[in-house]
Amino acid sequence: MYLYSLTLQKATGVVCAINGSFSGGKAQEIVVARGKILDLLRADDRGGKIQTVLSVEVFGAVRSLAQFRLTGAQKDYIVVGSDSGRIVILEFNREKNVFDKVHQETFGKSGCRRIVPGQYLAIDPKGRAVMIGACEKQKLVYVLNRDTAARLTISSPLEAHKSHTITYSICGVDCGFDNPIFAAIELDYSEADQDSTGQAAGEAQKHLTFYELDLGLNHVSRKWSEPVDNGANMLVTVPGGGDGPSGVLVCAENFVIYKNQGHPDVRAVIPRRADLPAERGVLIVSAATHKQKSMFFFLLQTEYGDIFKATLEHDGEHVQELKIKYFDTIPVTSSMCVLKSGFLFAASEFGNHGLYQFQAIGEEADVEASSATLMETEEGFQPVFFQPRGLKNIVRVDQVESLMPIMDMKVENLFEEETPQIYTLCGRGPRSSLRILRPGLAISEMAVSQLPGVPSAVWTVKKNVIDEFDAYIVVSFANATLVLSIGETVEEVSDSGFLDTTPSLAVSLIGDDSLMQVHPSGIRHIREDGRINEWRTPGKRTIVKVGSNRLQVVIALSGGELIYFEVDMTGQLMEVEKHEMSGDVACLDIAPVPEGRQRSRFLAVGSYDNTIRILSLDPDDCMQILSVQSVSAAPESLLFLEVQASIGGEDGADHPASLFLNAGLSNGVLFRTVVDMVTGQLSDSRSRFLGLRAPKLFSIVIRGRRAMLCLSSRPWLGYIHQGHFLLTPLSYEALEYAASFSSDQCSEGVVAVAGDALRVFTIERLGETFNETAIPLRYTPRKFVFHKRKSLIIIESDQGAFTAEEREAGKKEFFEAAGMGENGNNSGEQMENGGDDEDKNDPLSDEQYGYPKAESDKWVSCIRVLDPKTSNTTCLLELQDNEAAYSVCTVNFREKEYGTLLAVGTAKGLQFWPKRSLASGFIHIYRFVDDGRALELLHKTQVEGVPLALCQFQGRLLAGIGPVLRLYDLGKRRLLRKCENKLFPNTIMSIQTYRDRIYVGDIQESFHYCKYRRDENQLYVFADDSVPRWVTAAHHIDFDTMAGADKFGNVYFVRLPQDVSDEIEEDPTGGKIKWEQGKLNGAPNKVEEIVQFHVGDVVTCLQKASLIPGGGDSVIYGTVMGSLGALLPFTSRDDVDFFSHLEMHLRQEFPPLCGRDHMAYRSAYFPVKDVIDVSLKVTILGPSTWIGLCDGDVTPGCDRCSQRVMIQDIVLPFEY
Repeated sequence: MYLYSLTLQKATGVVCAINGSFSGGKAQEIVVARGKILDLLRADDRGGKIQTVLSVEVFGAVRSLAQFRLTGAQKDYIVVGSDSGRIVILEFNREKNVFDKVHQETFGKSGCRRIVPGQYLAIDPKGRAVMIGACEKQKLVYVLNRDTAARLTISSPLEAHKSHTITYSICGVDCGFDNPIFAAIELDYSEADQDSTGQAAGEAQKHLTFYELDLGLNHVSRKWSEPVDNGANMLVTVPGGGDGPSGVLVCAENFVIYKNQGHPDVRAVIPRRADLPAERGVLIVSAATHKQKSMFFFLLQTEYGDIFKATLEHDGEHVQELKIKYFDTIPVTSSMCVLKSGFLFAASEFGNHGLYQFQAIGEEADVEASSATLMETEEGFQPVFFQPRGLKNIVRVDQVESLMPIMDMKVENLFEEETPQIYTLCGRGPRSSLRILRPGLAISEMAVSQLPGVPSAVWTVKKNVIDEFDAYIVVSFANATLVLSIGETVEEVSDSGFLDTTPSLAVSLIGDDSLMQVHPSGIRHIREDGRINEWRTPGKRTIVKVGSNRLQVVIALSGGELIYFEVDMTGQLMEVEKHEMSGDVACLDIAPVPEGRQRSRFLAVGSYDNTIRILSLDPDDCMQILSVQSVSAAPESLLFLEVQASIGGEDGADHPASLFLNAGLSNGVLFRTVVDMVTGQLSDSRSRFLGLRAPKLFSIVIRGRRAMLCLSSRPWLGYIHQGHFLLTPLSYEALEYAASFSSDQCSEGVVAVAGDALRVFTIERLGETFNETAIPLRYTPRKFVFHKRKSLIIIESDQGAFTAEEREAGKKEFFEAAGMGENGNNSGEQMENGGDDEDKNDPLSDEQYGYPKAESDKWVSCIRVLDPKTSNTTCLLELQDNEAAYSVCTVNFREKEYGTLLAVGTAKGLQFWPKRSLASGFIHIYRFVDDGRALELLHKTQVEGVPLALCQFQGRLLAGIGPVLRLYDLGKRRLLRKCENKLFPNTIMSIQTYRDRIYVGDIQESFHYCKYRRDENQLYVFADDSVPRWVTAAHHIDFDTMAGADKFGNVYFVRLPQDVSDEIEEDPTGGKIKWEQGKLNGAPNKVEEIVQFHVGDVVTCLQKASLIPGGGDSVIYGTVMGSLGALLPFTSRDDVDFFSHLEMHLRQEFPPLCGRDHMAYRSAYFPVKDVIDVSLKVTILGPSTWIGLCDGDVTPGCDRCSQRVMIQDIVLPFEY
């Protein structure tokens, strides 16, 4: 079995983020690391929308990011710490829209190791040096400089190692242009290692250490070390060198401490929520600094989401006071970035990321803790309490969708659409959601207007070529034309000059300032001064088709005659040439006029004899046929599209790759071919089925570029994104006709007609594969199942939280006690941003502020029945008595009256620390009532462990309870044990069944293949895996094959050898005798690993499904970082051979960006086997990049060289 791995949705979670000016000038950009992906984001200053400028896969785990700027430079560089054992410095090349690797220095082994640097990065604020640190022992310092040509240089590494030392955080200290200093929080465990009693470990003390880089001696020394609070976890650089007092802020549990060499500690408590249990501390998890010429402040966020503004009162280098004031509350972030353009980018730990705009910088009175008012009591320092409120200083202007983490995922077509939907359980706690993903781009509908009849076509026109916005919308009906003017409102006009008593075939701007209307009887040319020229058709012939650009018009008369017009120097429309075709014309299009030319050379004519002809419009050979292309069905629509495949060349200009001719055929296929810009010859044809209707093709504008809208049984958009041409469906209803639309309210939209309605919409978030429908959930979702293909049953559970009733009671009690007057705000006073109705009704929404924290041994859980079509929850059962649900399945017990039942596995009082323990486990059996819309408990059965896996098997219920596989039947008051096997090594976490075989996934020991012998009522294992795997997901592929994923990010397939499988089936004992002998340290047979691939992200769910109509099955997977991928089987050996060689050459020619070897990365734990990585090709190859399989130049007649490939040759589900 050979597979190719394809990323459907790139990772959406963010590990770390930095901001700076990476493209130079005043532009503010954000670089985010999404595990193995680096993204460059830009916030639009006007609309506050986040756009992805560049996304690149680095084929390695990005662990840390930092940015620096050389003194006097205009742009920032990016330093990347990864698992490659190398430090990499990147520069963003704005012209080519790529990251250029400036330096790559090797210092250690690859992989995420304790003593190999890469986990921490610190930059000298003046950009003179960078420190890269490991979790333990090693720290290296590189000196950064520039050579005579102003190029960045990097020195050999200088060591700052200290053995037996754990590092918690490092940062650069701002000391102006003195020798660079780096600060680190360290813990020495050398004594704890030698002391077996554990006393030394309990007394171990953290230290804050300053390392000084002596630029003269080129040496790093430990300059200063001082004990620091043992709860210290983070360092923040304080501006210095004339801008501030220098030093660092040490963020510790419950405190922030200012420290500097030779300066007394300045300590302030972190304000805590009033409802927080006393034993819970408060830790800072992310920080951002905002610095202006005259002032600076820090934003510090706690693990509960509260942001505090920290300021220092200082006199020169002496700090008198540290103030920490409550600022606002947003969901917990992994990184925060304050942009100079007035935005705050919050990369959330879980759930969607937010872009916030500053309304104020927290100058108003609010709850504040200060070092000056710090009070020490017998029990410790006096805490300061506050209560969260609505957003006051910032307001959210945009959000970036994030699926992180995907807890469970299934593919099903519940909505009976063209393509199935992907249902994912995402998020954690109150930010959890069920997301329904559909392939396609999201649409934002601006307006829908009913028309007096059923329109056949729509156009938009400007009055002058230099106008920014359209002037008219022209709608054609069966016997009339309606003209609407575009202003503050859209209204009908009658003085536009258009003929309104006849249908229109085409309406456009012709020349610089004239309008043209083509109707069946002729052409109406409306000059700017109001003069109207009319050209009438000869005899009783009518115009049937028309093609035009700004300076040329070609019409086709009934019978097949073509007449060609051109705009002359005076703006008149002049007839140039006539040409008789052999039959009626099906469709026409003229290529756009190239820049600086008088006319376009190419006319495309589609005929009903299944051919497309390219005709010349040059005066020398006018109407001569240049080339002919036969197609599979009659063409119904043609469109020339100039695709700029390379963004920027060596001279910085955009070069069109070539001219593409697109044809919509009557059989629903989109046909595309390349037109030679000189000869007009056609080459490199490819086609794709779009729908049941013949695609109609329209040219529209997306982000200032020409794009193609294809209207079939669903709309599709063909557009350029990051140098790739993508053809993606739109999540919208079927449309009849469309045109580009531009007004002051909507600069880049589309106007379309469908039925009797006129619709105006914009296309959101280009480059995304899926659009999402999110349905909020109450707790962290664990698993879900479908019931009768119409409802979902979801189990949710959270640790350390209160039930819904307890939360509501606590909230009510607080509001009554506080009178809604928290934080010094009068209850009658309306907050900024919080004044809208939504926030007034719910001033403390759980999604924004999180749940109040309870003791860690307290669990809350619920079972939800959800109707996905209406997004309504029809039944919600809260579990009582500290129970939490972990597994769910539907089961049909044989010969029982209840029909389909629901089995839910729960655990009561589960604890993970100091050691794993629980009070008891249960299996609940529910029956469906009210046509599957509600649940009713039949009974629950106590078991001795946590039932992590449940599955139906031959009219009974299989349960994996710890290391026991047990078969249950339904009794009146409880489940009845029928059979069990206690010989599994650790804990059963998945059960799949097929016929009489049972496939069991052990949490630590991979798969076990079992059989159940009904006559002997015995379960026994006949095969298992020889490799220990920590299984996180499993799915049954076929009778002998299982797919699995482990916690290290590997996906693998195992198969029982065919001869062993046949022997088991033919053996009357089913292999039982061999099993009883107990050979081979387990089962008598071993499965073989047939596929192995390192994804680089923990896979949480696997599903076998087909995502396109009529397509073959693929294995879809979802990961913790919120990415979706697919493994698709190759169908021919030739393809395998070709792509294997292509991958080999790409690995050699294009090493990954962060220094990790691609082959080593995909073989991080086990050697990669029989999987081709399409991500490598998508990352490297542009849409028109040709690859020869031989080294050097292309050799004529060479078989390998004739096998050339474009990226579209890979059959991607969502790319063209």
